[in-house]
Amino acid sequence: MDEHTPGDSGALPADPDAGTADLLRRTAELAIDYRAGLAARPVAPRMTAAAMQAAFGGPMPEEGEPAGVIIEDLARAVPPGLMAMPGPRFFGFVIGGGLPAAVAADWLTSVWDQNAPSAFSSPAAAAIETVAGHWLVDLFGLPGGTSVGFTTGATMANFTGLAAARDAVLRRVGWDVEADGLHGAPRVSVVIGEDAHVTVFAGLRLLGFGEQAPLRVAADQEGRIRLDALRAILGRGSGPTIVCLQAGNVNSGSFDPIAAAIALVREVRPDAWVHIDGAFGLWAAAVPSLRHRIAGHEGADSWSTDAHKWLNVPYDCGLVFVQDPEAHRAAMGMSASYLPFNTVAERDPGDFVPELSRRARGFPVYAALRSLGRSGVVELVERCCELARRFADALAVDPGAEILNEVVLNQVLVRFDDSDDRTRDVVRRLQEDGTAWFGGGTWHGKAVMRISVINWWTREHDVDRSLDAIRRCLASSRRDA
Repeated sequence: MDEHTPGDSGALPADPDAGTADLLRRTAELAIDYRAGLAARPVAPRMTAAAMQAAFGGPMPEEGEPAGVIIEDLARAVPPGLMAMPGPRFFGFVIGGGLPAAVAADWLTSVWDQNAPSAFSSPAAAAIETVAGHWLVDLFGLPGGTSVGFTTGATMANFTGLAAARDAVLRRVGWDVEADGLHGAPRVSVVIGEDAHVTVFAGLRLLGFGEQAPLRVAADQEGRIRLDALRAILGRGSGPTIVCLQAGNVNSGSFDPIAAAIALVREVRPDAWVHIDGAFGLWAAAVPSLRHRIAGHEGADSWSTDAHKWLNVPYDCGLVFVQDPEAHRAAMGMSASYLPFNTVAERDPGDFVPELSRRARGFPVYAALRSLGRSGVVELVERCCELARRFADALAVDPGAEILNEVVLNQVLVRFDDSDDRTRDVVRRLQEDGTAWFGGGTWHGKAVMRISVINWWTREHDVDRSLDAIRRCLASSRRDA
């Protein structure tokens, strides 16, 4: 076969190094150019998925194309179909951007291309993940010896924590669920708040409990579970029990009364397992001014959070923490004669997550934590919360705008003219306007606009510019009515 370079032909090169350096340098230039334009570009995509599919579709090429041509085409044609999620004025969902150190480490992670389940096969990936895990346990004030798993996101973090819970509560009554499954097992009662996040229900479904099986605890107007309702539900049954609490409601940002709820569980059902879904709210534990919101969280048995939320690492990266490492490992570990697990004394990352083939997620997490330091984490979280209050305070005095939640963290719920139609129309106009991007939703049966401030890049001028856009779109909606 003739020798080819990635820039000359689609054929695989005989020399693996031929042209690769130039290709990666050009790719880095294109990536830097894209990021440099994020703050100025419209936040919303300018092309639909259907239009993008039409642009990229057609039959698969019979012959390969040069890598350089492909990268140039992608860099030119893809951005119109991208949401400026990493930019400073994306407030639509509770997702962060990418810290520079984390993005750069993520690039290296791709180049290093490590499959990272084993300390034997990738010592560096395992070591960095262990160090970052220890830092996080300390940062969140969790019990010493807590095990850590680096998952794809909060969905798999909740799944993993609940899998460890399932193992532990059934093992306490003499049932090995990993060996014998759920058929014939003692029934497990799952207790969960009525405003729990959808990912918790997804985890329960994947674990065989079903979405409809959990006993739902009534919540107050902020989405916090009511302790009287929790006591009533716990008092009605017996046997293996898992209780799910929430730190950071996805709409209101509220926290369940965690310390009181855990104390109640330990009183009424002392063998129950308590899991905290802290996808973004767990970060309050790292911030002295917010720690009271999550007081008592260290008394739980497992916790989940997202690193691609407040830590602002690139997708995908969730985190699960389990106080009982053996239950964690029993639920997730796997073995085969060809797998180099447990052949060395170090921790094997693959024992604590569902995936065998997995990205080395510890590198960007380590880089983000090292670049911020403890004080930087505190400043980032506090600034986002202050900016959320800036949104709320400004809109609260605008005629026709109503703030529907107590702004305790980074979430703001807004309604316009006390009208579902007006609120949805303003959200639509804002999304089309492109200055900023806000999501819609429903809260207590009313249409709302959701504001989520969680990006490291966002500053006061971004909020003020976005407020101008909100007022402009509200005025145009009223004129056109």
